Amino acid sequence: MDKREILKQHVLRFVRLTDDEIDRFVSHFEEHNYKKGQVVIGEGDRVDKEYFVLSGCLKAFFINDETKMYILQFAMPTWWTSDYAALYSNTRASINIDCVTDAEVLSLSNANREKICSEVHAIEHFFRWRTNKGYVAAQRRLLSLMNNDAKSRYEELMNLYPQLYNMVPKQLIAAYLGVSRETLSRLYNNHTHK
Repeated sequence: MDKREILKQHVLRFVRLTDDEIDRFVSHFEEHNYKKGQVVIGEGDRVDKEYFVLSGCLKAFFINDETKMYILQFAMPTWWTSDYAALYSNTRASINIDCVTDAEVLSLSNANREKICSEVHAIEHFFRWRTNKGYVAAQRRLLSLMNNDAKSRYEELMNLYPQLYNMVPKQLIAAYLGVSRETLSRLYNNHTHK
């Protein structure tokens, strides 16, 4: 399957477009191949693109002054990622995005997104839908961090994204959940021996 076909099918699940409109839309994307560990966005970088994952897994993360890593997002196939605060406000990146695995992605520049949204109303609707979905997911995650214990957060993550456990190193899952590697091992063992 053509790599851009993955993007076409993803978008067409949510909005109706003519063949010409979807072809124009995907023509604005650039293809990138990244190796495991490669940086896509580094803290302090200028950010003018967002990324659609075709294959592999990326992570968006922040490292605090005590060098503790906080993972904001894992981006798997058909997921979008960027430093959206920097992208939309034309500031420098405050987070990092790198590759957990080898990855193939498509990037869309801010200018091209605005251009295609002004030309094709359904694309603007798609991006509004996607942004709303992202807000809901971020709110759900924040509430889970504030209200749930580590066991509940782990079970919620594994129920929503069971493929993560085999795709992502355990210390990264622990960082995402805000627990130690040892706690994660205990949660995993308790979860699998129920």
